[in-house]
Amino acid sequence: MGKVKVEREQWGGIPLLHIAPENGFNAKLPTVVFFHGITSAKEHNLHYAYQLAEKGIRVLLPDALLHGERAEALTEMQLIVRFWEIVLTSIKELDYINETAHAKQLVAGEIAIGGTSMGGITTLGALTAYPWIKAAAVMMGAGNYVELSNAQITQFESRGYKLPITIEEREQLQNTLALYDSTKHPHTFNRRPLFFWHGEQDPVVPFEPTFNLYTSLLEEYAEVPERLHFMREKESGHAVSRQGMLAGTAWLAKHVVE
Repeated sequence: MGKVKVEREQWGGIPLLHIAPENGFNAKLPTVVFFHGITSAKEHNLHYAYQLAEKGIRVLLPDALLHGERAEALTEMQLIVRFWEIVLTSIKELDYINETAHAKQLVAGEIAIGGTSMGGITTLGALTAYPWIKAAAVMMGAGNYVELSNAQITQFESRGYKLPITIEEREQLQNTLALYDSTKHPHTFNRRPLFFWHGEQDPVVPFEPTFNLYTSLLEEYAEVPERLHFMREKESGHAVSRQGMLAGTAWLAKHVVE
């Protein structure tokens, strides 16, 4: 078992942690980009990166907009109000990270992606956008962008919180989110290896819509059922178990090299 090297880097204004086996740090390696959750930061997913790097995988952990090194001293509520701006920015920046990694000749084959919570939501949106993603692990994420956005707005308004957007801006957001909504574009998965982990007691990202997405994909994956897996844990809430983390990283490590 060789040493794992961690470097703090900036790629086009995106702060990221670059993790890989020390003896292959500058070589072409199977590569995973892994996204963190809201109010979190890249460093909080180092345990995922370590598990992958030990298996010979390069991992890139970017800071999302307004998070980590990009934080702007916003409150949690202010971040949540800008949730979809953050997600859509991460999807756009993934394309740049992918191009840069290939330009630096760091990637063997095509990249895989994954993420926790907001990072899992980002992962599903990215899968609808980019056919070049090789495989993915969605840890307590969701793909029903439009439904989720409407639920968030309803929740804000029920608390007496007025969103700082016009009706027209809200409609424009919904139209944009529909482009990345997995429930509206199931064909874009194209039978790529896809792993879900979700706790049944999750109070933040509801279990049912994500499980419904998985069941809707079963027919799509009927000829390659081994490429689609849903790991559910009855007693878990909005925190990935160690077993889930190990299963998710094992999935990415296996399928990024195929």
